[in-house]
Order: sequence, then C-alpha cells, then structure tokens
Amino acid sequence: MPIKIETLRCFCTVAQTGNLMEAADRLGRTQSAISMTLKQFEDHLGKKLFEGERKNRLSPLGKQVFDLSLKQLRQFDQAVLDIEAAVNAEHGLLRIVSVPSVAAIVFPKVLQHMTQNFPGVKVELRDTDTAQVLDALTEGKADIGIASGHHALNGVTALPLFEDRFGLVCAVDHPLMTQTSPLVIDDILSVPFIRNALCDLIQSPRLHEAIGQADITIHNTHSLITMVRTGNWVTVLPQTVADYIPEATAFRPIKDLPEQRQVYLYVSERSRFPDLTNATIEFILSHGT
Repeated sequence: MPIKIETLRCFCTVAQTGNLMEAADRLGRTQSAISMTLKQFEDHLGKKLFEGERKNRLSPLGKQVFDLSLKQLRQFDQAVLDIEAAVNAEHGLLRIVSVPSVAAIVFPKVLQHMTQNFPGVKVELRDTDTAQVLDALTEGKADIGIASGHHALNGVTALPLFEDRFGLVCAVDHPLMTQTSPLVIDDILSVPFIRNALCDLIQSPRLHEAIGQADITIHNTHSLITMVRTGNWVTVLPQTVADYIPEATAFRPIKDLPEQRQVYLYVSERSRFPDLTNATIEFILSHGT
C-alpha cells in the first residue's frame, strides 16, 4: 500500500502536538480516525513510531520518519502553492527573495516599476536571511535573490549589485558613539558585543576576537536593534542596514575596519517567465540601489 501524503500529515501533526486530541482539532478529524491512520502507518512500516500509547514521545525510527515526512510535507505544500500561483498568473509571475536590509531599498522601487510597466503580473516578495535566500533559489522557489556575499549555485547566475562598509551600531548616547577620538576596533573589544550573522562576512582578525568573545548572538535584525537601543550592547552592521534603524540608535564608521559587505543579485536560470525576470534584473541593476 503506498504511503499517502495525508498519512504523513497526520503523523507529523501528532508528533508536533504530542496528543491525539490536539492533532484531531488541527486536522478537522476525529481522534479515532487519527488513531486508525497512525496504526495503519505503523502496520505498513512494521515498526513503532511512538514509545508507549500516549503519542508524546517518538521512537528512534519515529524521529527519522518525522524529519523526512516534514520535509516532504513542506515541499508538497509549496508545490501546491506554486501550482495555484501559476494558474492565477495569467500575465506572468515574479518571485523575489532578499535580505531585509536590501529589501527595504529595492522592493518599493520594483513594485512601482512592475505595476506601471507590467499590469496584471503577479509579484511575490519575501525578506529573509542569506541562507534562506540561497535555499529558495536552489529549490526553485524564487526567480531573483538578493543576498550578502558571493556564493556559487548550480543553475543560478550571480551579479554584483553594490558594496557598503561595516560600522558600529549602538545607542546614540553610548560612550563609543559620543567619544571625540576616531573609533577603532580596540574600542569595540572593550564593551559588551552582540554577534549577528553578517559578522561572519568580516575577515579582520581583530574584530573576530570581539565576535569570538560575544556571549549573545541575534539573527533577527529587529531584535538586534532592540537590544542595542538599551545602551548595554553594541554590534557591527553594514551601513545600508543602519540607514533603517530607529532614531535612538546610530551608525559610526570604524577607522581600522575598511572591509565592505558585497551584495549580489542572484538570477535563477529556471525562471518560468525569463523575459520578465531579465527585465526586472535590468531595472534593479540600474535603479535598485
């Protein structure tokens, strides 16, 4: 008997909730139906997926099946969304994924350009970190990606977009922001530092000392800025990120940190509407920053 996608969905929902009642509520089915589906799944596999009868603890095999099933469910659900989008995209579909700092610059211009020049085209915009931008491209979930750093991807062309320098970001009244002498890396080593994902792009050994000593790592930019606004911590970010931080925080260049972040435009060679994608690429390269 082939394993159905709904069997995997039932199993994953029970594994996530830890009980049949909650899983039944989420799936809109009865507890007995959920229980029967799980039994049939285990009978088919010839192995137990849960330890005990309470369904709140996966067996070693159950953990492996859960990871594999969840991945397949996400791919299936995304495929359904892509199919529905393709059906509705009579005049074309454009999917752009970007790191947040660049999305704030590029997305408004692209949207205005698309609505004026390509009426009826469906546009999907999403901001996320560099790793997920690259994943979206390799998995065929994006036509255009904008990310920090150069990464070789099969079936994806990388084009340089712009560079911006790194600098200190902290509260406007922080001593490092108000000191009269030029700011240097050693100054940053003397205060509590929060590491962020963009710090990995910096090659300076001296700054890596500060990064290595950091007890806190925050990946979400909004949460990061919220923390440094308190005045208790500092961080290092590219200037384009700093251009969109709240007034209570500020950006200051670091004299002995000349490194710059390189931002690349990634173009999928598998775009369903290549003419539309190429036209948008040309616009971003000439007007996007």
